[in-house]
Amino acid sequence: MTSNDGGAASTAELLTATIELGDALRELIETSVTTTAAAGEVGAAAELVRAATARISGAPRQATQLPRLDDPSEGRRVFNPVTGIAHPLAPPLIVRQEDGGVVAEITLGLAYEGPPTFVHGGMSALFMDQMLGSAAGAAGLWGMTAHLELDYRGPLPLQTALVLRARVESQEGRKAFISGTIALASAPEKVLVEARGLFVMPRPEKQAAYFGAVTDASGRHAPPRRPGDATALRLA
Repeated sequence: MTSNDGGAASTAELLTATIELGDALRELIETSVTTTAAAGEVGAAAELVRAATARISGAPRQATQLPRLDDPSEGRRVFNPVTGIAHPLAPPLIVRQEDGGVVAEITLGLAYEGPPTFVHGGMSALFMDQMLGSAAGAAGLWGMTAHLELDYRGPLPLQTALVLRARVESQEGRKAFISGTIALASAPEKVLVEARGLFVMPRPEKQAAYFGAVTDASGRHAPPRRPGDATALRLA
């Protein structure tokens, strides 16, 4: 991401620190929804969190500016809320190519709870949207979600290994029809969540309208232009 050794070292150091912060925040989020500490301890923790927030809150980036650690040309989006290694809400999901599609495994804690002991249904939709997009990227396609539907065949248990899969079923011009599933890693053939989606490559004028103002961290115009811009994919 940079052409000089000093800059590369600085970027690597920042990436390491940012990943550590993401990991610490994930741990904090999970602890915050499972703690049985007394009110005084919880209040003291809140003050510590506010102090930490103040340390890094100066000069936030604008929504139209990509994070300086992102490299869309390589599919690196460190703050993606599903696959971002530095995003505290992301498990994070590590997606890889396998058997003509993509696959990922996750174990979700109580931070993702909907019905007691089970994953929130909206989280299933979030993860499936990402997986279907990743399947499109793995197939050399690029598009935005035009339609997504899910069938919930059974609840997803928390603190249990899950396997997520997705693959492109067909393509018609700018349209890609993609399917996906979630199952227990211990019983991958018994589908608990099934998803079907339509992803559409926006026409050039739509792409310009949606992403024309997007820049990289240096201010250079950097709209999405290839499948890797939208997904984080680890090759098997």
